[in-house]
Amino acid sequence: MCGIAGILEFGRDARANATSLREMCRVLTHRGPDDEGFYTDGAVGIGMRRLSIVDVAGGHQPISNEDGTLWIVFNGEIYNHLALREQLIARGHRYSTHSDTETVIHLFEEYGADCVQHLRGMFAFAIWNRNTKTLFIARDRLGIKPLYYNLTPERLLFGSEIKAVFAHGSACPEFNRAALPEYLAFGYLSGEESFYAGICKLLPGHTMTMGLDGKAEIRQYWDLDASAPHESRDENYYIQSYRELLEGAVQSHLMSDVPLGVFLSGGVDSSAVAALMTKLRREPVETFSVGYTEQLYSELPYAHAVSDHIHSQHHEVLVSEQEFFAALPHLIWHEDEPVVWPSSVSLYFVARLARERVTVVLTGEGADETLAGYTRYAFTLKNAALDRAYRGVVPAALRRGLRNLVANSSLLGATLRRKLEHTFLAKDGNSWASFYFDNFFSAFGEAEQRGLLTSEFAREAAPSTAYENVVAYWDHSSGEMLQRLLYTDIKTYLVELLMKQDNMSMAASIESRVPFLDHALVEFATRIPREVQIQGLAGKQILKKAVVDLLPHSILYRPKLGFPTPWSGWLAGPRLETIRETLLEPRSLERGYFRREAIEKLFHEHRANHRDHYDRIWRLLNLELWHRVCLEGESHDEIRATG
Repeated sequence: MCGIAGILEFGRDARANATSLREMCRVLTHRGPDDEGFYTDGAVGIGMRRLSIVDVAGGHQPISNEDGTLWIVFNGEIYNHLALREQLIARGHRYSTHSDTETVIHLFEEYGADCVQHLRGMFAFAIWNRNTKTLFIARDRLGIKPLYYNLTPERLLFGSEIKAVFAHGSACPEFNRAALPEYLAFGYLSGEESFYAGICKLLPGHTMTMGLDGKAEIRQYWDLDASAPHESRDENYYIQSYRELLEGAVQSHLMSDVPLGVFLSGGVDSSAVAALMTKLRREPVETFSVGYTEQLYSELPYAHAVSDHIHSQHHEVLVSEQEFFAALPHLIWHEDEPVVWPSSVSLYFVARLARERVTVVLTGEGADETLAGYTRYAFTLKNAALDRAYRGVVPAALRRGLRNLVANSSLLGATLRRKLEHTFLAKDGNSWASFYFDNFFSAFGEAEQRGLLTSEFAREAAPSTAYENVVAYWDHSSGEMLQRLLYTDIKTYLVELLMKQDNMSMAASIESRVPFLDHALVEFATRIPREVQIQGLAGKQILKKAVVDLLPHSILYRPKLGFPTPWSGWLAGPRLETIRETLLEPRSLERGYFRREAIEKLFHEHRANHRDHYDRIWRLLNLELWHRVCLEGESHDEIRATG
């Protein structure tokens, strides 16, 4: 696991600045505290910071091929590298290390850009070809590892984090103002753009080839085909096949020359990984959990139950309200963008705990998005069926009246209103953006944004653009509704979850691995027929039955909590007023994004229990802190904007 960065200068006699390259890598030290390495060749410079995991002694980067014509910097793990190594040696390639990084460069020698088709793992890497004077950059299929870049007429800059790109010194952080509507809706950007003008993401499953002429060739080498479910087979076929694939994925993810552990929430996903890891290693594993001083929001009792069952060496950390808010600006600096979910803070604390004992952890990320684990999938299928019947018998005018009643009636409390707002009574079934994305993702829908944004800013960054990227993925999907839902979430929501996982674990200098996202396992899982995947409103039936021999019924079928945080509870106390004052400070309002009266109304409604605005308040607070930390350079170790 590493942090990588690089420079490719365009123009005659251009030279990459070695000092700038070192600074780009220096800001990534937390990603790789064990080692550093650099390579420059005229117009190109590539560098890295290394967290030593495989071939600790010999895996120093950058690595070259036999004759020094190819050079690579690599971030990630290739789980099938030993099998690939045997094949490549048989074809005449000579190795000088035992690292998976060297396998990638020999694959490139053999297959060129198609080398990515042979890789099974998580990765972002760059290869400089001295003969052709081209730079080849690739990112793994599902976006487990990040890669950002800035392309101008003068140069290409890239890095594992946005801050590495800016460390070059040729560009200053500037807000990508057109991105605000999508952020207000989802909390993240699902396309190639970032929060910064001129900084893009290389999308998952894509490669970039760049020459000295500055022309980028970006191509997609993999896309998930979930359009057609598997042919109907006996349920046991799916259970047995999934168990075999999952056990194989966990086995491959145990590849390491350093200690490993598991992030254990006590839910079925992380518990399944921990139980399989125990079975495969035939010894107790190290498990790590996080909770809160407010026990109502803690899943620690469930984690204890799993730990007792598998006899793990268990460790846990409690996070207080004060620690949570003190860490938030620091973690925004690590993410380079606003923190999307409060659970990111919890993840950082458990990663920091794990780093005291291990260097690698396995996690349960990805099971919900590939196995229809969220209630929203089954709920949407039922809600859509009811909506079709409802629209068939109830006139449009009456439907609009009922939607307005749910939205505005003073007779409804916040809890009942929130439940009704998820149903076909409050959503427009003619608009998929309203019916699904507003229902489960959006903090501020398009209509709400029109009331929140100043008229000047609304003209500049139209609220109507909020759903463009995510709807494009929905429109591109095909097949039955469940497969389309899974495809869209894997391409958008899951990618952001993975960035949270990567940034928060790397902030603590620890590698996190996600066996549920082995791409062969994902391709199988997303095509499992709905009738054997979902029962009632509960998904992940195949996973639960696949590990029934490893975990007790009380763990497999307990209610899903989803890594809860006390954020909403904290907003019932004095913290709410402190945040309100922060958002209404002159420096906040002078940005010109939001109408003061709209923010005042939001806090008034929340305080009066008329509407539950906890997610909207989180979104606005993180945007403001991001401006202060990442754009204005306020120290993330000293800022105390939240009291």
